[in-house]
Amino acid sequence: MADGQSYFLLMLGLSVLAYFGFSTPPIINTPVTYLGLLFVIAGLFLCCWTRSVLIKNHTTLSPFEIPGALVTSGPFRFSRNPVYLGMAAILLGTAILMGTGISFIFPLLFIVIMEVRFIPLEEKTLERVFGEEFIHYKRTVRKWI
Repeated sequence: MADGQSYFLLMLGLSVLAYFGFSTPPIINTPVTYLGLLFVIAGLFLCCWTRSVLIKNHTTLSPFEIPGALVTSGPFRFSRNPVYLGMAAILLGTAILMGTGISFIFPLLFIVIMEVRFIPLEEKTLERVFGEEFIHYKRTVRKWI
């Protein structure tokens, strides 16, 4: 079963293939495109930070496993889905670097897939396992940012 990381890699690959496969005029020009590097770096940092917090709290990184702890520290203080947020930032940064309109389809498609396929399943599991503690967390922390 594919996870969020698989969809992220698929969207990244499709984004690059679309960039080289379709000649579309740029909507963002150099040197503004270099701002995309900031998003890529921020996204990488957020993914690594989140991973380290999950490991430190001895809980799963997989959306299909039962979590061992409800983590509300680190990046989870401002986002319930910091890994997906980091991946979306990398895809957005890549789109900005490429500067073509078609590139921006893939970060949006990734977000839609996460919203439909993964986040509801994960939140249902967290609510079942952690009950009122998760419901309170869900009320106080935004889904993305």
